[in-house]
Amino acid sequence: MTENTVPFPEDEMAADETSADANAASSDDAAGSIEEQLAQVTEERDQNFDQLMRTRAELDNVRRRTRTELDDQRKYQSLSLARDLLPGLDNLQRAITAGESSGNVTDLLQGLEMVLNQFENTFTQHGLKKIEAVGKPFDPNFHEAIQNMPSEDIPAMHVIAEAETGYVLNDRVVRPSKVLVSSGPASAE
Repeated sequence: MTENTVPFPEDEMAADETSADANAASSDDAAGSIEEQLAQVTEERDQNFDQLMRTRAELDNVRRRTRTELDDQRKYQSLSLARDLLPGLDNLQRAITAGESSGNVTDLLQGLEMVLNQFENTFTQHGLKKIEAVGKPFDPNFHEAIQNMPSEDIPAMHVIAEAETGYVLNDRVVRPSKVLVSSGPASAE
């Protein structure tokens, strides 16, 4: 025969207390762990926020510095051209002074031609070039027609003469050439 054993109520109570103590201990560990995790996450959040604020401040500084540099660049972009033109201006003044004192028109004309060449060389150094117009086909991108004239020698829609020289800076027109355009041979009406 097998004996059936029935547990005593005191044994059950002792077992329940033991499991409750274990649950309370694991609950305390979990609560401690959650509090530690919360503190760690809070600290990480604060560090990230601080880093964000520092990054924003640095970005604002870069923007401000870039804006200042661009303003300075725009403000002084013609400085090298001005420096290169000043010797030509000085020579022009010298030519006028020499022409007034000597009274020799040939010397004055020669001095002015030298100054003109100096200016043209300076413009070429800075990428400014003359637009070749006379004898070329009329191009509204580079030429501004101020008059049509009949011509026996120049075909229609070709430039006869240039009233004002045009210039191109790299590939951009600074000023179109003002030109007289041929309308072809005069009609015999």
